[in-house]
Amino acid sequence: MTTHQLVVEPPKPTRDDVQPVKNETADRIATGTITVLPFIALGIVCWQLWNSWLHWSDVAVFLIMYLVCAIGVTVGFHRHLTHRSFTAKKPVHAALTAMGSMAIEGPVISWVADHRKHHAFSDQEGDPHSPHVDHGSGWSGALRGLWHAHVGWLFIHTQRGKRDRYAPDLIKDPIVSFIDRTFLLWAIGGLALSAALGYVIGGTLMTALTGLLWGGGVRMLVVHHVTYSINSLCHFFGRKDFETGDESRNLAWLSIPTFGEAWHNNHHAFPTSARHGLRWWQVDPSWIVIRALEATGLAWDVVRVDERKQALKARPADAA
Repeated sequence: MTTHQLVVEPPKPTRDDVQPVKNETADRIATGTITVLPFIALGIVCWQLWNSWLHWSDVAVFLIMYLVCAIGVTVGFHRHLTHRSFTAKKPVHAALTAMGSMAIEGPVISWVADHRKHHAFSDQEGDPHSPHVDHGSGWSGALRGLWHAHVGWLFIHTQRGKRDRYAPDLIKDPIVSFIDRTFLLWAIGGLALSAALGYVIGGTLMTALTGLLWGGGVRMLVVHHVTYSINSLCHFFGRKDFETGDESRNLAWLSIPTFGEAWHNNHHAFPTSARHGLRWWQVDPSWIVIRALEATGLAWDVVRVDERKQALKARPADAA
């Protein structure tokens, strides 16, 4: 007896899926500036180290601002706002949204719309940043794809998620909508906070300036490229423990700097799960933060995936 399986065609992107851009040139200039400035900051840091002007306060400011912005992106923008993995009290809801905005990865509603569209068309036509679609074959195609997924997609707008199509809930949310409209304020506020921390910890105007350098420029460089690595490296290298229908992969060594986001195949298998590190040994700092919020009553309706559901999607061990 022949068994016929129903083949479900993947969704096709339409014009209604793409966010129109009022001034693409201005957007590219802004994106280029935000991309290049952290590298200039890195050059200044090299000169600073060469001249032995590194202060212990600089490292402290960098770590504090990295923690604030990374949690804002991973716990706030991603797990809370994009996937609704948990509900939070309004002050926490607002704080996470503001913290993510300080990372300067774009206005929150645009960020969420792009990421939701990525899940809708993962590694297919319509995905804003797939390394596998229309980049050619061989080594050159692979390198073009990785470049596009890592940073190139930020400069083009042919597949960016339309805000009112992919994030209507956030447009209606007065807190998120306000922070989205005042994005520039939060971006500058994060830089100002870096300088203020440098002054408070180090006690001088010089440590305020170097705090701005480390907590602002260097922190932006690291947070941005760690985030971008999820789009590029985690769709190209690593293990596939679950059947997902795309090329999402788990990349263990990247899990700590990404605060658990690098368990990316796990995430694509169960997008609404608040926990990405589904095995006891899979380090997931963002999950620890969410658990702490839940334990203190600041978060609830935390989405968990039981072992039965995981087993249904698990790939054979020899195919992982």
